[in-house]
Amino acid sequence: MASNSGARRIKQVRNEILVVLKMLYPSALQAEVVLRSLLAIFPQLEWEDFRKDLSYLGEKGYIKQVDWPDDEEVHEVPWRRRWFRLTPAGVEVADHCVADPALER
Repeated sequence: MASNSGARRIKQVRNEILVVLKMLYPSALQAEVVLRSLLAIFPQLEWEDFRKDLSYLGEKGYIKQVDWPDDEEVHEVPWRRRWFRLTPAGVEVADHCVADPALER
């Protein structure tokens, strides 16, 4: 049971990341800002778990990291200051036009 509720929570967090980024689509948000907005819903959310969720969504093609003009070396920018944008595929998932079993509740 515990693993089932853990999996459900991961799916909820990942869905909410897409929803937060969709509010400003096609603009981007810093990871720190997204995390702060999710802490209102998931107060126990840890930074490392959140970072894994961002990586997962990026690998699936739902979000992408974007370069910001002020950032000199993207790989040297701390994760909290990196910018992320929803992709068109991410919009479809956030709008529930396309189902992804890994994100369904």
